[in-house]
Amino acid sequence: MSEEIIVVLDEFEAPYGRKIKLEAVEHESGMCMLRLRIREGNRFTILDIDENTARHWGATMCSWADKVSAAG
Repeated sequence: MSEEIIVVLDEFEAPYGRKIKLEAVEHESGMCMLRLRIREGNRFTILDIDENTARHWGATMCSWADKVSAAG
């Protein structure tokens, strides 16, 4: 059984009762991933992404949030 080291980075609530948790996961092999857990009622969505995907996704989200803030 492989061991993972999991560190919770953040937990917060999103609109419509969703709960989001971000975790840093280091696998026994040394591979590091960012785990996103999205809870919607009894349903869970779990994504493990690498650093390039996280960087791209984060930049796109920040760009969108900046545009929405500037328009409002």
